[in-house]
Amino acid sequence: MKNKLLTITLILLVTITLVGVLALVVLLKFNGDETKEPSIDEVIEASVDVPELTTNLLSGDYIRISFKVQTDGKKAKEELEKRDFQVKNIIIEELSELKSEELQGKEGKQQLETTIKDKANSLMQEGEIERVYITSYMIQ
Repeated sequence: MKNKLLTITLILLVTITLVGVLALVVLLKFNGDETKEPSIDEVIEASVDVPELTTNLLSGDYIRISFKVQTDGKKAKEELEKRDFQVKNIIIEELSELKSEELQGKEGKQQLETTIKDKANSLMQEGEIERVYITSYMIQ
């Protein structure tokens, strides 16, 4: 009698454990979609255009450049639109410290995008900037 009761108890414990593990795996599998990338419509809706700026570089050359700044939501976009003069100031300050050779190639452009993102994010109070894109670029 004791052996039978012990066997039934063990079978029940193993069954309950397996069902629990299976439920956990299923939950984790289907809830993994939380970190999906935003659609292009969502990106455009949360983005702000920085119109073309012309300024001189440290090397004496001139640059004409424009950006699209992607934020993490509607409130961040609205705040960034109000802070456009501060963002332009950051861009001009950063460009004035660069030589044209430093902006050549993919790495130089990515470094400029990252610097602008980081400095503009330090101003933000409602959300944050996710990415800065260079939309036009010409050095003379």
